Amino acid sequence: MVTTTYQTVRQVGRREDLNDDIADISPEETPFYTTVAEGPPATQVKVEWQTDALASASATGLVEGADAAYLTATPTARIGNFTQINGKAVIVSETANAVSTAGRAEELAYQVAKRGRELKRDLETALTQNRASNAGASATARAAASFEAWITTNDSRGSGGATAGAQGGYTAAGTVTAATDASSSGQRTFTEARLKSVIRLCWASGGQPTTIMVGPVNKQRASAFSGITTKYTDFNNPNTPAQNAIVAAADIYLSDFGKLTVVPNRFSRERSALLIDWKYWKMSWLRKIKLRPLAKTGDAEKRQLICEWTLISRNEAASGILADLLG
Repeated sequence: MVTTTYQTVRQVGRREDLNDDIADISPEETPFYTTVAEGPPATQVKVEWQTDALASASATGLVEGADAAYLTATPTARIGNFTQINGKAVIVSETANAVSTAGRAEELAYQVAKRGRELKRDLETALTQNRASNAGASATARAAASFEAWITTNDSRGSGGATAGAQGGYTAAGTVTAATDASSSGQRTFTEARLKSVIRLCWASGGQPTTIMVGPVNKQRASAFSGITTKYTDFNNPNTPAQNAIVAAADIYLSDFGKLTVVPNRFSRERSALLIDWKYWKMSWLRKIKLRPLAKTGDAEKRQLICEWTLISRNEAASGILADLLG
């Protein structure tokens, strides 16, 4: 090499090479939030509804000529859930918003969009966990009871795990108590036999679950169940010849009481398999997601994404849970 060669290590004035792509692989799928139906708009911070049940069936006949026997009427159960406020705020300096940036035209718009995706993940997590409701106070946030806390009638739990009582732990004070998780020693393996027992309980109660929602570990375990009826793959894709395809994922479980879709969820708890009858779940909004500007107090722009919602469990006995599973 000629020693006088002018090399880049001495060169001044080279432009930077910053690609416009911003790689973000954070998971955004929210299967519960996306699937649950929207209920009637909430008008109060506590949303209430009623449940009822028929008397047990009897095969006993009536004596000829006997007087009518009157059963004691059972009142409906009045239950409810509190609304919960979720939000994300962003503040961007005027300078940061004015300078030229790679990968986005405007910093404020980019940050708002990012917070919106994060809020959706927050809602998915809040909907599916084992969280009690809370009426809130001047310095305490209200909390909506989530799916797991409601399930009482059709549950299978490990040693030490316990339900919270009738109607998903609905108390005289009007709150929902979360279930008690088993300790690590009480956790069990996700098996087909355990799953079948909860499906049977749901059916006997009058429910018809159509979805089994599980974490990634137990999604793989479910794929090995013998009751799997359909394993989907694209055999017609010329880039994936059928003779080279290995089918290892299960999408549909065929039970004695109907087909259930097996859905993985990154935000529900790995220790719980949720059996969902979607007809009996609603999400009601007191305030739908809204972007609003906040008061300007300096050389920066402020925005807040805010919403207020609750989960309605129209009748928890239609769904079920296989709890305290090993991850």
